[in-house]
Amino acid sequence: MRATLRWAHSDLRTHRGEALFLVLATAGIVASLLLATALFGYATNPWQRVFTQARGAHVWIHTGPSAQPGKLTTLEGVESVAGPYPVASTTLASRGTRAFVELRGTSGQPSVGRPLISSGHWLDPATPDGVVLESRLARALLAGPGDTLTLPGTARKLTVLGTADSAEPRFRPGEQPGLVWALPSQVPDPDGRVTGLRLTDPEDTDYAVQRAVTVLGAGAVSEVSTWQQARAEAQGDNRLLGQVLGLFGLGALIAAGLAVHGAIGTRIRGHLRDISVLKAVGFTPGQVVRIFLLQHIAFALLGALAAAALTQALGSRIPGRLGDAVGVWQGLPGHTVALFAVPAGAVLFIAATTGLAAWRAGRVPPVPVPRPAAPLGGRLSGVARRALGLRLPPALVLGWHKAFTRRPRSLAAVARLALPLLLMVVAMSAWSTIDRVHNRPEQIGLPTALTVHADGGPTDRETRALLERDPQVATAYPGVEVAALVPGQTSTIALRGLGTRQDPYPYTLAEGRPASGRDEAVAGQGLLDLLDVRVGDWVRMTVGDQPQILHIVGRSIEPENAGRVISTSLDTLRENDTALGRTLYQLRLSPGADPQTVAGRLAAAGNGHLDVHAATNPADGLSALRGVVVGLIAVLALIGLIELLTAIGGAVREGERDLLALKAMGLSPRQITAITVTATGCTALAAVLVGTALGAPLAHWLIDAQGRASGIGAGVAEGPSPTLLLLFGTAAVLGATALAAVPASRAARRRLADTLSAVA
Repeated sequence: MRATLRWAHSDLRTHRGEALFLVLATAGIVASLLLATALFGYATNPWQRVFTQARGAHVWIHTGPSAQPGKLTTLEGVESVAGPYPVASTTLASRGTRAFVELRGTSGQPSVGRPLISSGHWLDPATPDGVVLESRLARALLAGPGDTLTLPGTARKLTVLGTADSAEPRFRPGEQPGLVWALPSQVPDPDGRVTGLRLTDPEDTDYAVQRAVTVLGAGAVSEVSTWQQARAEAQGDNRLLGQVLGLFGLGALIAAGLAVHGAIGTRIRGHLRDISVLKAVGFTPGQVVRIFLLQHIAFALLGALAAAALTQALGSRIPGRLGDAVGVWQGLPGHTVALFAVPAGAVLFIAATTGLAAWRAGRVPPVPVPRPAAPLGGRLSGVARRALGLRLPPALVLGWHKAFTRRPRSLAAVARLALPLLLMVVAMSAWSTIDRVHNRPEQIGLPTALTVHADGGPTDRETRALLERDPQVATAYPGVEVAALVPGQTSTIALRGLGTRQDPYPYTLAEGRPASGRDEAVAGQGLLDLLDVRVGDWVRMTVGDQPQILHIVGRSIEPENAGRVISTSLDTLRENDTALGRTLYQLRLSPGADPQTVAGRLAAAGNGHLDVHAATNPADGLSALRGVVVGLIAVLALIGLIELLTAIGGAVREGERDLLALKAMGLSPRQITAITVTATGCTALAAVLVGTALGAPLAHWLIDAQGRASGIGAGVAEGPSPTLLLLFGTAAVLGATALAAVPASRAARRRLADTLSAVA
């Protein structure tokens, strides 16, 4: 054991930088995996906790005032029913902020879908104008218990008694109205009713919805929402961040394992004589293997423990969503298990790759085998001989020859170095895609910046004239959006009519063509997946009793409503259903206009009759991903440095036996140094080319696959610019050559006696 420790200590002193980089890389990998675990827990558990504590309804069905939802209590598979509750759609304003809400009349705390009070208290008959706001809506309105809300255009005022968490779909400006609970007396003129169904089998949701619609009649159902939709919306971007961190963490772990495997293999080739001496003095093959295995397990264990300790102690202090996720995750039941399991898994993986490489050391014979007389570089290839005949610099020719003459070993070195570079290209593509979404929203389905709803008062013509009078409003597209039942009546989708045939809405198409003819429409990826249809198919849906039959001629990029959107012109919808009139305007602003400034100006000009809000950019929820990408690139750079140090060390050691021959040929130490530097640069260049060639299409595929899974659809991926890739490749090659210059120069200036002893 004493001799083992002395050998390990000597080897550590020789490879300090490599050991440090391995510890740091392991720490970064384990931290990425722990943060991914935290984000997955943060994405799923809070909603699940609220749903369980509130005994959430699996289905919420909105019906007209004349429907008879009482029939739903007798449906097979329905455990209990919430409601029916009278509801009215209205707008609330507080401190200059407005929000479109659903006012729900509730007399007492319901047993199903019970709101969980987070501040204040529940409704009190002693305060008839009191309301309880859903938590996200309360944050949007900057309202809390004791505040007063107004209904624009009326003299009514409501008093906030409390805020509550709900497992129903949460407030999203312009997409999902906020939920407000009030006494039934505060909903004197309901425009519908809502009923919640809690099922005995949650997996039977689609069939339960279909039976409920059949019992009530399709014309009586205006909207259906399910617990799966609410859960997916609650998880939102947190799950995406977790997937990114997990994917890169696993990729980096594989790259680190391969780098360690290559480092040990190169070290064994460089110390064959020393290993033979160890065996000659009594070391068993198992002891030799344990020397390498325990040393690298110690490095990995040190990095894993450091990552776990830092994540546990400082993770909740990370600014933004990551810190919130870690704080919530630390209070979940599985936190302690994950805190030990993730680092242990990473250490075991590195130990497995280390063991495979160290096993070769145990097979080294105790008697040194004489080295072959042929030079390590092998015979010059025909290309190399012709290059020398053309009087190209010998150092460049011999360096290139040295880099690629041993094909299996050379290809392995290139592959190990190319993997972290490939992951860096994928990370840069993620950054470029976020920039595209943030800076060019018109390319990802957001050609307009503002949505305007009119709350009565001015006529359509007056509203449009008011909007177009603003100097920074370029175009105002009239439109309408309604909920429509899909074929099979299992869920509802968003049916939009925007623009006219004379002034069509500028949809962002990823496939097909614009909807220019009668009954033509474009659809989001989420709708295509939901209905299992493709571009070119016809689909039938119903709005109340009125059917809408549309021909899908294109796929649009739809960042809203999980892509479950079908869009056509306002003319087409009104031709099929004259009861559908324009209810909103989508505004495209002049270049450089500030949406918030324009929104405030239009709201003031509308005298309280216009509800104006800015479009929600998906990039707003992905701001935390930028910091994640920077951290991942740093971890991958450390892994690349490990592989570069391995390649440089192997090139220097294998070049020692050629040193005498090269000096006999008349090459100076500078030229000999250039051979090793060139060999390292050629290896790095090959890895850059492979990493870039494979990383760019892989990044597009991964980002588009995520787009399809989220319902937005493929076509949002944006790769790094050619200039950035060129700078990245140049920096990698120059960095590799600069890193190789010092050890190569030292080796080239060794004394002849040292060289003879090394190759003897």
